Amino acid sequence: TLLGKKWAENRFRFPYLRHGLWSAGYAVDTLETATDWSNVDSLLNKVEASLRGGLGDEGERVHVFTHLSHVYGEGSSIYTTYVFRPGNSYEQAMARWQTLKHAASQTIVDNGGTISHQHGVGRDHASYLVREKGELGMAALKALSAHFDPEQRLAPGVLLEQ
Repeated sequence: TLLGKKWAENRFRFPYLRHGLWSAGYAVDTLETATDWSNVDSLLNKVEASLRGGLGDEGERVHVFTHLSHVYGEGSSIYTTYVFRPGNSYEQAMARWQTLKHAASQTIVDNGGTISHQHGVGRDHASYLVREKGELGMAALKALSAHFDPEQRLAPGVLLEQ
């Protein structure tokens, strides 16, 4: 299809764009969620707003843009890219990234999005998993982990408190 060919033409451009932005003094990151169709517009706008205003206390602007990367019968993914100035040190860059990541992640779990979508949860999103799954969901995940990984070899301590 035409859309598939357009995607294939540009699929390897992002790493070069990211490097070019870094050389120009900007950091770029992406995040993803998914939600029901009735919530796509609302959640997309809230996630973008949380990122745009995320560094406002520092007088910094964040450029944000979003597309729907996966479409399902019941909903869609929301794939957001954001660009920001990292600051003057590694510590400042990390603090800014953490501020933005937290603002968007909290917005996602507070507004009916999933913290995982296709990339899973991992360390960056682990603290938001309880909010999304609730006590019963976490109990089920712990029971599954105890059954299928009784020796706790698969990423011990990353997602489930032991």
